[in-house]
Amino acid sequence: MPPLRLPLGLGTSGLDDPDECAATVADALATGYRHVDTAQMYGNEAAVGEGIERACTDPTVDVQREDVTVATKVHPTNLAPEDVRRTARESLDRLGLDRVDLLYVHWPTDAYDPETTLPAFDELRSAGVTDHVGVSNFTPDLLREAVRILDAPIAAHQVERHPRFRQPGLRALADEFDHRLVGYSPLGRGALFDDDAFRAIAERSGRPPAVLALAWALARDVTPIPKATGEHVTENLRAVDAEVSDSILAAVDALPTGDRQIDRADAAWNR
Repeated sequence: MPPLRLPLGLGTSGLDDPDECAATVADALATGYRHVDTAQMYGNEAAVGEGIERACTDPTVDVQREDVTVATKVHPTNLAPEDVRRTARESLDRLGLDRVDLLYVHWPTDAYDPETTLPAFDELRSAGVTDHVGVSNFTPDLLREAVRILDAPIAAHQVERHPRFRQPGLRALADEFDHRLVGYSPLGRGALFDDDAFRAIAERSGRPPAVLALAWALARDVTPIPKATGEHVTENLRAVDAEVSDSILAAVDALPTGDRQIDRADAAWNR
């Protein structure tokens, strides 16, 4: 099984227009991104796949499929084992790929039953549908349960994470279980741009707020997957090479924590 590479990625939640989505993915890969994240829930897997194909077949762009980490997630309503097996292959068809690098349980809600859902993910890994299994939006208790049930190691846990919602307990569990923590909404769904305290730290750092937020995540061993279009695609990638001082990182760490931006109020996950 090839090792999982999870550099800073392109999030595609909310890229609903197929043409814009495909163009954004292709441009991001041409710019230097090598990690693209989508989901059945987003309704854009076909457009994401088109963008990947466009970049990988463009003779002016040096992008090989094997160099791109492609991740998708199984919809919470599709987590009965027979639906996991069926819809994961449907995701491959929409993406135009013979496998994905990483397949997540999107939310442990709705049809999720750990004793039956997780073995179906093991089956897909054994069948070559995915190279790695991940989970998303799991509580510490649900994460420990999944580690116990899965034969495959959990390769990644994707959660909301940004300077105002840091989830240190999940950061510690990522170290304990040796999986990658992937942070969605790393810019707080744009709330950081109106956050005076964070903007003041960004000004001290000499970095734009978006670049600082992403560089902070990378410095804390978290893979951020910001959604971006246009010039922001290139700007966000600057975070990879941004050098941020320990004092600036500590100032971000010291910000008071707030509430999550993404929620599922009806979820057993919220217990």
